Amino acid sequence: MATYAIGDIQGCLGALERLLDRIAFNPSQDRLLLAGDLVARGEDSLGTLRLLYRHRHAIQLVLGNHDLHLLAIAAGTVALRKKEQDLAPILAAADGPELLAWLQAQPLALDLPEFGAVMVHAGLPPLWSPAQLLARAAEVETAIREQPAQYFAHMYGNEPLQWQEDLAPPLRWRVITNYLTRMRFVDADGALDLSSKGEADAPPPGYAPWYLHPARDTGTRVLFGHWAALAGNTDGGSNITALDTGCVWGGQLSALRLEDNRFFRCDCGPSAA
Repeated sequence: MATYAIGDIQGCLGALERLLDRIAFNPSQDRLLLAGDLVARGEDSLGTLRLLYRHRHAIQLVLGNHDLHLLAIAAGTVALRKKEQDLAPILAAADGPELLAWLQAQPLALDLPEFGAVMVHAGLPPLWSPAQLLARAAEVETAIREQPAQYFAHMYGNEPLQWQEDLAPPLRWRVITNYLTRMRFVDADGALDLSSKGEADAPPPGYAPWYLHPARDTGTRVLFGHWAALAGNTDGGSNITALDTGCVWGGQLSALRLEDNRFFRCDCGPSAA
């Protein structure tokens, strides 16, 4: 029995199949923890969702920004753009509603006390405790499930850039979502820079990677994805693990076995079938 934390799959079905073969995944015994962004950009987002749904009893996951965007499209909040045609098969599939309902029921953060860890797509906001992370994630999860029309109608946008306890929905939902699914760089006060997506060693002036913030809680391990440019490297960050190793960009898909902290990786590319 083993527990594997896997980075952003992004519809790369072939790489996922090869990785599961490499770790000899046994869904009756093993558990997969997925760091979000299951879909988008890869060769088969529908096939990826179908595979994961088939093994859903052995899977826990957090939603990423691409997953939320798919749900917003399905809800009719935004239209499918030409560059997003890889998502069209999900929307047209006979089992699409079932897959999307399963996705919509998933959390934004996972508490993993047996490993002294949390999992969240973009990371743990540096001025939040793990308990605050889980509580604020739960607020958004409830909105997604119970008020999806209102949530998705207001999900898009960069403002507010900084957490404020007295924020009310829907702006409160938006800023929580941005921290948990889009965060990379923050300033000393924890405010987000949502326009920069590059290397961690080239932050915008006045900002730094969230995991290098001096006030960050380092007592809990953070498993996260989202930032492909890191290629799994977080030099100087304490008790964090970057799982997105850029499979969809020609890198690799990674799985970390949490019982012994051993990484398994495979190259990206479509399946041979």
